[in-house]
Amino acid sequence: MDLTKALAPKSDQLDFADLEGLAPQVFTITSVSENGSELADQQPVNIGLAEFPRVWRPSKGMLRVMADNWGKDVKVWVGRQVELYGDPNVYFGKEKRGGTRISRMSHITGTKQTLVNPRGGKGAFWSVKPLPTVAPAPVAPPVPVAHLAAVEAAFTAAGIDQGQWLTYAATVLNRAVTAPTDLTEDDAHAVIAALQAEIDRRTSVPVVVGVAS
Repeated sequence: MDLTKALAPKSDQLDFADLEGLAPQVFTITSVSENGSELADQQPVNIGLAEFPRVWRPSKGMLRVMADNWGKDVKVWVGRQVELYGDPNVYFGKEKRGGTRISRMSHITGTKQTLVNPRGGKGAFWSVKPLPTVAPAPVAPPVPVAHLAAVEAAFTAAGIDQGQWLTYAATVLNRAVTAPTDLTEDDAHAVIAALQAEIDRRTSVPVVVGVAS
């Protein structure tokens, strides 16, 4: 029996219990709206997260951190990322209940401190570090249909069975080839050149010089 669902907190938001004991988690912001619940004084904003089914309602301190680093126009927050973790040392009133903290943020260039408690005292400032934005891996341009047709024609001319095409291409390129679309344009040219050499080798007729007796 999997107890994951049974142990999940009964809440409409991301809570300390969801992050307790875990490594910091990265979340992508999908929406920002006003919190109309009775807790709006302490948690005035709902933040939708792509990686979590419930909204995150940051404390006013964490909200100040976000506004200080990203500005107060929440429209620009959408699509950006925050790294959150569960801090067991967060107080609500006089009770230590734990809370959600920000450790890193995307779209900032350096570590920055924000005054999160205007009254000062211990923990008056909160520091966040940059969260690197991972660029998507470059996608190789697809092989033009004409080149795929040329490769197919070269295999046919060389008399190589279709079931051996991928194996042959992998041998020529010295890497795995699982489908014709794995071939880049340069790959296509390399395979065609190898096949032409194969054809030339097979069709060459050696000259036999007779020796007079």
